[in-house]
Amino acid sequence: MDALSSSFMSTLPPQIQRLHYSPTKTKAPLLLPSSSSSSRTNNVIVSTTSPPKKPETTEENNKQQTKTTQKPSSSVSTTTNVSAVILNTLNKLIKPKLQAQPLSLDPSRAFSNNLAPVDELHPTQCQVTQGSLPSCLEGAYIRNGPNPQYPPRSEPYSPFDGDGMLHCIKISQGQATFCSRYVKTYKYTIENTVGSPIVPSPFSSFSGPLAFLTRAGVLAARVLTGQLSINSGFGLANTSLAFLGNRLLALYEGDLPYAVRLTSNGDIETLGRCDLDGKLVMNMTAHPKKDPETGEMFAFRYSPMPPFVTYFWFDANGEKQPDVHIKMPGQWLRHPPLMHDFAITKRYAIFVDTQVQAYGMEMILRREPLLHSDPTKVSRIGVMPRYAKNSSQMRWFDAPGLNNIHAVNAWDEEDGNVIVMVAPNILSVEQVFERMELIHCLMEKVRIDLRTGVVSRHPISARNLDMAVINPGYVAKKNRYVYAAVGDPMPKMTGLVKLDLTKGERQECTVATRIYGPDCYGGEPFFAARDAADKEADEDDGYILSYVHDEKAGESKFLVMDAKSPHLDIVAEVKLPQRVPAGFHGLFVREIDFCKL
Repeated sequence: MDALSSSFMSTLPPQIQRLHYSPTKTKAPLLLPSSSSSSRTNNVIVSTTSPPKKPETTEENNKQQTKTTQKPSSSVSTTTNVSAVILNTLNKLIKPKLQAQPLSLDPSRAFSNNLAPVDELHPTQCQVTQGSLPSCLEGAYIRNGPNPQYPPRSEPYSPFDGDGMLHCIKISQGQATFCSRYVKTYKYTIENTVGSPIVPSPFSSFSGPLAFLTRAGVLAARVLTGQLSINSGFGLANTSLAFLGNRLLALYEGDLPYAVRLTSNGDIETLGRCDLDGKLVMNMTAHPKKDPETGEMFAFRYSPMPPFVTYFWFDANGEKQPDVHIKMPGQWLRHPPLMHDFAITKRYAIFVDTQVQAYGMEMILRREPLLHSDPTKVSRIGVMPRYAKNSSQMRWFDAPGLNNIHAVNAWDEEDGNVIVMVAPNILSVEQVFERMELIHCLMEKVRIDLRTGVVSRHPISARNLDMAVINPGYVAKKNRYVYAAVGDPMPKMTGLVKLDLTKGERQECTVATRIYGPDCYGGEPFFAARDAADKEADEDDGYILSYVHDEKAGESKFLVMDAKSPHLDIVAEVKLPQRVPAGFHGLFVREIDFCKL
């Protein structure tokens, strides 16, 4: 790795050195309900032969249960359908042997501790156990994450395969209300009607020739017999959330977004699958970037076939602009890249083509993981004008060893001749989807000189950091502070740190730390400004929000921390009525914004 000082690296751990809705019109499936199902406790999955018990609610709460445009017709036929019987039986018989699967697909690992799923929870009043909730935090913090509706007991499973569940805490006049709701995707709805999983997962269902042939055959038969609609999409909506044209979207990079809304009592409703006036016909990244000054949002999608990457953006009214297909050198002779995130500046869009790629045939033929790294590949950074009409102005720069899954921020320097990007670089990238506890994410400042083509990189912390955020008001422009989760080891986040990027190169930039305590683990933090409308406020004048779970006590809590304080002091702690499983990315929606939803 270039530009790393030996004295700095010596501090590393030894092992590292406006929108159109297209609600899915679900045809009543000709499927037989499963004879068994599962219910969950706060910490474990319990097998049962009766349907899962729903949470007890009052009549008023029952009236507030989530309505969804995805709900199938109530006149589901109960007549036995021969094809459905055959296909359901085949689906149950397809159980690839665990011992022949990658370790990353072992359900005993995938559902251990706080990775285990939970049931939905209607809006419930919470107790503030420490401090008080700041009056400026009138709104709701919502975090997305995987939570399988029907978790397998003995079949291969990837943690990325879970149905999307939104965990929401609504804050009003110092009081907090919490709920957990599934995003009612087409996949979730059809499987909920049937009572069992029927949509195979790309990460874990096709590993091996026999599994591929049988599952692909069953899937095709379901489509041909009208049991499934391939046009409705099989996305999970489990990764993140974003605001676009006064709409709140649940995102997943393998499908169209789903629009959701918050109700006055703190509940979450799924409105439907969004195609943005018919202009978005394919998937979209779960990490779009919104310029806070222009209101524009920039995004992309990647696919298993060339063009692997397509870039597009939306104006401040949510109107989508034309696609720009990015031509990648040698794209017909290579595996499709994993491109989960990207960055923007005021002038450019930045894409990193890492060593991590998709190996579809290898997964089918040799039961290898779908995603893994190619040690012979040289990582590259692609830079193109932010408002490019085509990819002719795309430039690629070699960046050996740069393997970031997430990008924190980027900005222009020296009259646009230099780009600076901050991102966590994954060391031991070969372990990223296999043994996450073995990886180390080194937060780096990457400098790209567009005049000379030189890429230089400098670490800004020796700690294992990822899931980092900034003040959202500083996206695409130079920021000073970064707030990142501490992996110890990954994916368990034992705390968070505040980094000061002005500390200089080749030195530790941590200026504040908050460790949650023994057996307590958080996730991605989120920065909420004290007054988002105040353009003169200090960059760090606000609060850090996060869910934290105590594995020993079996309890979860919501923390509000002072971002300015030297120890990220806890301002308020809220005891939650239900465990919040480990998840992905979140968003704070202010009262003034969610009233528009």
